[in-house]
Amino acid sequence: MTTILVVDDEPDIRELIRFALEGAGHRVLEAGHADEARRLLGSDSPDLILLDWMLPGRSGLELAQQLKQNPKTRTVPIIMVSARGEEDDRIKGLETGADDYIAKPFSPRELVARVKAVLRRARPDDLADDIEIGGLRIDHISHRVTASGRPIEIAPTEYRLLHFFMTHADRAFSRSQLLDHVWGDQVYVEERTVDVHVRRLRKSLEPSGHDRLLQTVRGVGYRFSDKT
Repeated sequence: MTTILVVDDEPDIRELIRFALEGAGHRVLEAGHADEARRLLGSDSPDLILLDWMLPGRSGLELAQQLKQNPKTRTVPIIMVSARGEEDDRIKGLETGADDYIAKPFSPRELVARVKAVLRRARPDDLADDIEIGGLRIDHISHRVTASGRPIEIAPTEYRLLHFFMTHADRAFSRSQLLDHVWGDQVYVEERTVDVHVRRLRKSLEPSGHDRLLQTVRGVGYRFSDKT
């Protein structure tokens, strides 16, 4: 469940936003001004901040600038919310570091759609929809893999490898690229480890015939594709 911090000095607006976001499955934190928002950020780590431009005391614009300069909060996406809908205002908000800008009044459906789009850009792997290629389906929310509706048991590392391949289908990756994307900062992992996990993944996919999708690209590495 994603956590969203709503910073707005109008209780009615916060209630409207909270109702819409909770209905979409999000956890909502509320703050009525910038200082309260900073206190909440000291004890919680939201996935996104909905920030009103016009706040008592320190403005939302000032708070956005401070959050983007702070190493602990600079990667948290911000959607600026404001009654100031002129193009210059939108540009100013985006130049401050906001990831999106939504003008009041707005519909709850538009708000939820904007939130989903920004979260998807910020965390594409975590929020990916179900993916299906050649009858092989991966549900990243439940971490389930099925082939023609039948479940496949896959170990955690092979699951991460499969998810990366399926979200980047038809592209060839070298072993070093796969290490960077799947193993991340675990620099002690050797390139030949990739081959071991690819073999294990193929073995898991073999009973359903989907091992054919994991193709060896000579001189490069591996590719996942339902094309021959």
